Amino acid sequence: MTVTGAHVVLLATGGTISSRSSHKGGAVASDTGAEVFKAMGSPTPHPVRVLDVFQKGSYLLTFEDMLRICATIKDVLKDPDVLGVVVTHGTDTMEETAFLADLTHDDMRPVVFTGSQRAADSEAPDGPDNLARAIAVAGSTEGRGKGVMVHFAGSVFPAAGIRKSQTLRLDAFANPDFGSLGRVSAQGEVAMLDGGSRPEPLPLPEPGGTCPRVDLVAAYPGADATLMRAALRAGATGIVLQGTGSGNANPSLCSEVAAAVASGVVVITSTRVDAGPVVPIYGAGGGGEDLRAAGAIGSGHLRPSQALILLNLLLSINTGPERIGEIFTHRGRPPKPSA
Repeated sequence: MTVTGAHVVLLATGGTISSRSSHKGGAVASDTGAEVFKAMGSPTPHPVRVLDVFQKGSYLLTFEDMLRICATIKDVLKDPDVLGVVVTHGTDTMEETAFLADLTHDDMRPVVFTGSQRAADSEAPDGPDNLARAIAVAGSTEGRGKGVMVHFAGSVFPAAGIRKSQTLRLDAFANPDFGSLGRVSAQGEVAMLDGGSRPEPLPLPEPGGTCPRVDLVAAYPGADATLMRAALRAGATGIVLQGTGSGNANPSLCSEVAAAVASGVVVITSTRVDAGPVVPIYGAGGGGEDLRAAGAIGSGHLRPSQALILLNLLLSINTGPERIGEIFTHRGRPPKPSA
């Protein structure tokens, strides 16, 4: 699709917004970006150029796939005529890809992730409306300087802290710690809040490189260190420990954390709790204070999904443990409003 002059770029990656019922059963990402765009059936507030990255359900994506999306965003932003970028993406791992894009975004122009909860061939698909509003945000002056955003059902959120909070409801996402950035109406009227200062972007790894193995291990009643040991034997150089409460585990996991850190593995402590920071408070052999003493790094307000993405990126660019701790401290805090 050729577009001249100022325009928005739509990067299509698949997801429910492109899915239709399959003869094999279940919905499958099948529509091209042009078909997703055509389904809107109404004029857009800005001209749109459509590019296909791939067609996948986001539950199938790898870290390498997410890097490819981020590299494509950077590539299309080399064109000065591009006002902003919309990425259509499955909701299952949108919080991971959008956060990776935000970590590496070094441009004032908006990048907006969106998708749908209902398939393209459902009786009342929500994708066309979500896409139209996302295009309005991506092309707006109000969206500039806000980094990478997620739009769903009229709400616009920062990528940092975003999480899927509803499996089926149309207002699929929430951001309890980092808040909302604004709203966009069905008519394309964009109202944005101050997003605060943005951290310096991190480098995007060169394509084709070997990505480190980073695994997620959960603490739960009765958990032992079996799964963490398995991850380490499989070659993990980073572990995200999904703790309970403010970031707690138990003596068995804590001992394995200490051994892992001593061997050079980076361990991040996050939490399964929906909101609030990871804070080292408790002892008794496996609490958050013990994990800190064992060498684990707290994730701040970042939940396991995004802590894993940040750790994977930092290890991919050969960041040392001390610097990783500093970056998690900085990135794990909600932004302060600009003066």
